[in-house]
Amino acid sequence: MVAIQGTLRADRRTKELVKRLRPGDIAVIHHTDLDATAARALLDCRVGAVVNAVPSVSGRYPNRGPGLLLDAGIPLLDAVGEEFFEQACRKEGSAAMLEGDRIRLADGTCATGHRLSQESLASQLEPARANLSRELDAFARNTLEYLVEEKSLLLDPVDVPEISVPMQGRHVLVVVRGEGFKEDLRAIEPYLRDVRPVLIGVDGGADALLEVGLKPHLIIGDMDSVSDAALRCGAELIVHGYTHGNREAPGLARIQKLGLSAKVFYAPGTSEDIAMLLADEKGASLIVAVGTHFSLVEFLDKGRSGMASTFLVRLRIGAKLMDAKGIGRLWAQRSRPATREILLLVAAALFPLGYIASQSPLFRTLFNTLRLSLRSTFGWQ
Repeated sequence: MVAIQGTLRADRRTKELVKRLRPGDIAVIHHTDLDATAARALLDCRVGAVVNAVPSVSGRYPNRGPGLLLDAGIPLLDAVGEEFFEQACRKEGSAAMLEGDRIRLADGTCATGHRLSQESLASQLEPARANLSRELDAFARNTLEYLVEEKSLLLDPVDVPEISVPMQGRHVLVVVRGEGFKEDLRAIEPYLRDVRPVLIGVDGGADALLEVGLKPHLIIGDMDSVSDAALRCGAELIVHGYTHGNREAPGLARIQKLGLSAKVFYAPGTSEDIAMLLADEKGASLIVAVGTHFSLVEFLDKGRSGMASTFLVRLRIGAKLMDAKGIGRLWAQRSRPATREILLLVAAALFPLGYIASQSPLFRTLFNTLRLSLRSTFGWQ
């Protein structure tokens, strides 16, 4: 195997690490069951290699992150251990070399792990797929248990904070930095241009909007995965506060540290759930979701043991909620009329012109002249 050299970058939280990564860096992560969203973030940074302190596949479910890295040709060294990870965090910025199953730092520090290949990954994912049935059973039981605790999302009035952005009768776009969010945003460009919906970025979803040249009107979330630049972009800020315990709002401390102001929305569920609740309560006529989570694997990727709040919020919103993929297809059909329809429109426009021309003395003179010329040339009778 070819040796890979690069600058070492390490962090226990992958979403914090990607903020510091540069092309060609060797990323040292601590991420069991590496998920697709984290893997795509590493790919976007164009890292030279990824080293994981723990197994990237635990066997609990068939996570997609390792496969995405390998498909892109990014080497993935697994299970190098806690000791090397701690040293890597202390020595971030030093030169490192990955060769085979070993990573070595410039000062001689080294560790051995397991270099994943497509074949070894497939062998790890096979029992994980077999285990998915048990995960589904546990997921369903937890969902039912939490439905009892969080039923207020469906039955009780929601105490939403006052906001300055008008939503009554408007479309609202809720962007989560989840699986396929970039593709979704590209697919709905005509819709965004035509409708100009209210834009809500859920944590890192705010950065996703800014990356495509769109400024969010609101940013909602725990404020743990959104950049300082996004928080300072001028959007209205709403911190997700928790209803259990002491009704904490951990993200508020970061906002205050930046010298910004924010309102707190106390509600159970996830930040993407409360973003949709806010839009619904403020009178949005349609809520379009980008990058939100629907499949079992996506929920497991996020480390969630149930989907009670998501299920209840979608029940409450009903037909008002639409996935961006559906909007993209509808708008593509709307903006590209069928060939038959175009021909009919052209024919309808030309018919009155043709009739008027046929009744004109000048047109009849030209037609007769052309007819006589053709008879003379070809000897027609």
